[in-house]
Amino acid sequence: MFNLILIHGMGRTPLSMLYLQHRLRQLGHTPHLFGYSPTLESLQAVTDRLVQLIQTNIGSQPYALLGHSLGTVIIRNAYPQLSSHPPATCFFLAPPMVACQAAKSFSKVGLYRLLTGEMGQLLAQNSFIEQLTLPPHTKIYVGTGGPRASWLPFGKELNDGILSVAEASGGHKVVTVPTIHTFIMNSTPVFEDIAQSLDALA
Repeated sequence: MFNLILIHGMGRTPLSMLYLQHRLRQLGHTPHLFGYSPTLESLQAVTDRLVQLIQTNIGSQPYALLGHSLGTVIIRNAYPQLSSHPPATCFFLAPPMVACQAAKSFSKVGLYRLLTGEMGQLLAQNSFIEQLTLPPHTKIYVGTGGPRASWLPFGKELNDGILSVAEASGGHKVVTVPTIHTFIMNSTPVFEDIAQSLDALA
């Protein structure tokens, strides 16, 4: 059985991970919720707290990291600091693997800048995203339930409503699921695949 640290996405709170936490706990795992505020905290401050949580609460026990959207960026930023005891595996749900168009567009909007702080701006920077480490043994889940039409921002391209499949995959192998960005953590196919992956590692 594994300790799992669940990290929510931008604009969400740890409450968004409660259902997934419940499902994982029913399997006998020990899921921990990790919260942060992009409005009030810098990326490095959040990263340092995550590393401290792992060192304090996990110690030498095996663990896995699971992030949704911006949560995956925090994991990638923290990974170099976890070299003495790295996660056995990571699960990325709808990750921005490149500087996505949505972040680039909204980064110019005052309210977005106010609410998302430094992290919201970093998501729009190719140089920042490209220098992040992708942990080995990472599984990526990408939604395909977003609307598609020639007059919409993504046109006919597969997307989850926020990210296109190309933006969320970054050219890596992914598992696609028919869901949208905001609720991918509640997807049954995602949960079942995570459960199977953890069983294979046990």
